Amino acid sequence: MKNEIMTLEEVAEYLRVSTRTVYDWAKRGDIPCGKMGTSWRFKRDEIENWTTRKLTPRIKQTEVLPVDIKSILVPERCIILNTDKKQVILNKLIDLCSTLPGIESRSMLAEAIFNREKLMSTGIGLGIAVPHVRFSDVKEICAAFALSNTPITDYESLDGKPVQIVIMIIAGRNQHTEYIQYLSKIVSILQDENTKMKLLSCKTGAEIYSILVEDQ
Repeated sequence: MKNEIMTLEEVAEYLRVSTRTVYDWAKRGDIPCGKMGTSWRFKRDEIENWTTRKLTPRIKQTEVLPVDIKSILVPERCIILNTDKKQVILNKLIDLCSTLPGIESRSMLAEAIFNREKLMSTGIGLGIAVPHVRFSDVKEICAAFALSNTPITDYESLDGKPVQIVIMIIAGRNQHTEYIQYLSKIVSILQDENTKMKLLSCKTGAEIYSILVEDQ
């Protein structure tokens, strides 16, 4: 329910932080909230919107460089699957990226991706996940895109919704600015509802690639 009122404990569980952290945010006015008597209360839709804003990478205007999706993605790395398992879709993307320049081996890439997921799931909400890693030997940012016709229910997401769109990004350790810009651009494209609906209706990887390139 969009107008559901949440308690401090429920917000802490939703955001996967301590109740003390949420309490401090509320006292400072860092998070949308209000008081009912002596208790803090939160509207679910406001918390969801606040979380999305916080997790969407922000780029300083003075740092913005041209971002071209065609420079990091090719049609051959766009696939459509029919799986409800997170491990399956991640492994398929790892297969697509394991021979990219700077990737020592498939096992190295798989270890980095799955270790990143153990730290915190890359499901950002709205049915989208963006697994990402950086390596010292990678010189050019690359990406791979997977769409699942079946919702992936075991891919933890901030809004609790099943994931269907997964885009993997691999960059060099010294490419922080470019990496954040591409991540921000891709998230912006995928958060557009019209674009997302077009992607979910695709039948081939070539169609996916065409939409992503056109909609940037």
